[in-house]
Amino acid sequence: MRFDNHRVVITAAGRDFGRTLAFVLADLGAEVFLSARTLAAAEHVRDEIRSRGHQQVHAFACDLTDPASIHDFAAGVARHTDRIDVLINNGSRYLEGPDLLSAADADIVDTIASGATGTVLTVKNFLPLLLESDKPDVVTMVSACGAAGHHRSDAHDAFYASKSAQAGFAEILSKRLRPQGVRVISLYPPDFNNPDPDSAEWKTTPREAEDVLTAQSLVECILFALAQPRDCFIKAFHFEQV
Repeated sequence: MRFDNHRVVITAAGRDFGRTLAFVLADLGAEVFLSARTLAAAEHVRDEIRSRGHQQVHAFACDLTDPASIHDFAAGVARHTDRIDVLINNGSRYLEGPDLLSAADADIVDTIASGATGTVLTVKNFLPLLLESDKPDVVTMVSACGAAGHHRSDAHDAFYASKSAQAGFAEILSKRLRPQGVRVISLYPPDFNNPDPDSAEWKTTPREAEDVLTAQSLVECILFALAQPRDCFIKAFHFEQV
């Protein structure tokens, strides 16, 4: 499926999986509004994508721990467009360490604020633009750490708390926004391989049953869910951990 008539917002697209999503969706024709914590990081990805021949890419700064920054991001997008069709909540700080005492208080606050509060405020600020679309979708990259009973990650307890908050928010949001035609789609991947989408490795990364989950497969799940008829509400993708 092409996405030529889609306007897509992606948080934390300055690197890693957010950058991957921005590359792929731009390649498929979408107009992309990407953010990163610093404007320089967002502009770097924007320029990378434009060098591939896609000019409908816009860069913004957005610190997901700062409500004013989130508001400014949404206001900046609104100056370019009267609607968005897809909001991808990709941003959330990762914090490592299976020992609760291993992280500083400030890092714990930052981790929970970026993933939990940041996701709620991002949806809140972009919801008016989503409701102007005839095909509105909210996609949230949660994590296996947000799934009930998961314990196999070395992530810090604060990261588990952040992801559990995202999962709970997406669950209730799905029910409350469905009457307005907004689909809410969540992904719960374990650790996965994320090759550079601008490299040869993107097409050669092994994707057999014994291999680690890849970013390519996650992207394909998102594209599959977005491409479904509007009566098809795919709430979540859960993945077996190798």
